[in-house]
Amino acid sequence: MEPPQGFLASLWNFICFLPFFSGLLLLGIIKGIFFCPLICLIVTAGNSAIILGLWLVHSVWTYYSILRAKLLGPVLKLLLCICVLPSLLILWPVVGIVGSIISGAAYGFLSPIFATFDAVGEGKTNKLFHCFYDGTLDTIKKSFDIVRDFLDFCHHSYFSYMDDLQQKAPPDVKYYEIRLLYLPAAVIAGALGLIVDFPLISLIALCKSPYMLFKGWRRLFHDLIGREGPFLETICVPIAGLVILLWPLAVVGAMLGSIVASIFLGAYAGVVVYQEDSFWLGLRYIVASLSIYDEYSNDVLDMPEGSIFPRPHYRKKDALSRTSSHSASFSRRSSFRNHPSHSGSMKNPMVELKPLELLDSLLKDSQRLGETMVSEGLITLQDLEDAVCSKGSRVINIGLPAYSLVWTLVRSAKADSAGLLLADNVTEITSRNRPKDTFFDWFFNPLLIIKDQIKAENLSEAEEDYFSKLVLLSGDPERLKNSSIGSPPESELKRAELEALARRLQGITKSIIRYPTFRRRFEDLVKAMSEDLAKKNDTGPKTITRSKSAFVRMFSHNSFRKTSYHGSDQESQLVAREVDIS
Repeated sequence: MEPPQGFLASLWNFICFLPFFSGLLLLGIIKGIFFCPLICLIVTAGNSAIILGLWLVHSVWTYYSILRAKLLGPVLKLLLCICVLPSLLILWPVVGIVGSIISGAAYGFLSPIFATFDAVGEGKTNKLFHCFYDGTLDTIKKSFDIVRDFLDFCHHSYFSYMDDLQQKAPPDVKYYEIRLLYLPAAVIAGALGLIVDFPLISLIALCKSPYMLFKGWRRLFHDLIGREGPFLETICVPIAGLVILLWPLAVVGAMLGSIVASIFLGAYAGVVVYQEDSFWLGLRYIVASLSIYDEYSNDVLDMPEGSIFPRPHYRKKDALSRTSSHSASFSRRSSFRNHPSHSGSMKNPMVELKPLELLDSLLKDSQRLGETMVSEGLITLQDLEDAVCSKGSRVINIGLPAYSLVWTLVRSAKADSAGLLLADNVTEITSRNRPKDTFFDWFFNPLLIIKDQIKAENLSEAEEDYFSKLVLLSGDPERLKNSSIGSPPESELKRAELEALARRLQGITKSIIRYPTFRRRFEDLVKAMSEDLAKKNDTGPKTITRSKSAFVRMFSHNSFRKTSYHGSDQESQLVAREVDIS
């Protein structure tokens, strides 16, 4: 839809928009008020039960893991166990329960409002019904998913991190240790930094908040009247209008975030003193930190560069390189002042992908490839049963997602993709449309590097098959030794490089599966695969014959395998494999 041209057309569009927006907002607020207490109760009760129920286990296991950690020295362990851990373990239930109350109330109130606006978007059918229905039962279901994801994090991800802390060996037989001689000076500097930075940075944030409020409103109202920016697309107009009303909350949140950040920014003076072995440099950092925050906030608010505070150097080494990198970083940020024109950006719209959509694609790939591995005998019913129960299966939980990532990287390398090409051979994740999610940043760039390394290896089809199965089974050395995964490359160097890439992919996948939402969805996938395999075990030859054609179609449509089955002999082999599994 083209934006209106001329002042009168824009004004008339604005007048027509107001009652439409007000009605949706009123309906969303009514639903939010009605469902907010229920959602808050579900999230708070569920998360609180998890926190209190696992608190003793977390306390004991945290102490045990730190005492057994190979990366920490004895003095540092003693300091953590006596001074740090008790306060953290006491604060965890308080912070967790209070955070659950706030997040549950916010989600219960805002989710129905946004769902109401989203119900009238373009392409939606029966909009009147969805205006009343959306944001009701689905919000309740998602609140239970929030509790489930929180349980996965506290039960699965936490113990996974603790296991890494115990098992990870220090490089060159060195470990992290603390020097007690510099500890008193560091504590004093941190306290001074907190005393100075907390009130001054809070004052700076308070003084700049009115500017942020009115400048944001000015830009949003300008875009609303002229139908630019977020108001250019009709589907975004209601939600963008809601942003105008919620902008003061964003300003308050930014101010509170600055106040909280000032605590860490000031306390970092103790780190500077400890690292540089100089109390004087810590005092210089306290002064410089005010300038750092002032310049950064000026840049974010598009205010004149510079600061009224001095910025002395607080590092002994690499002062020149730090100054140049700081200037370069601010010059890069200043380049954002020249905003691209809205019309130019909308001619070729770039749809930003969502992390959950990418996880869904990876899970679908895992299910399809898992069925293939079951048919080949590399994945057994016992693997699926172990993955479903609390025992866990490294081949399924880590190997299968890593196996899917391998073929995603191989597919992307063969297609000369600038990013990652998903299984549909259409969707491509690049640095431009990748999700702006911190967790996604942790593994996107490493995967691009591994993709380039795979492309440089110029693997043959046999080597690709060997590499993928190596990634699948490398988490179970005994299983890898007894399984036939093909002939390794003749070059010892190439074999070592593939083994190193397999270990890196296993490590990246281990980080991905710690994402609570992924774990919940992956468990549903594994249960579905286990049930399908159990049904095949209970069926006779007729069902096996019917499923044979499905497996043949699956193999023939597998674009990355480059394998075709000709003649009845190969089809019989495929059926024989399935009969063996059954």
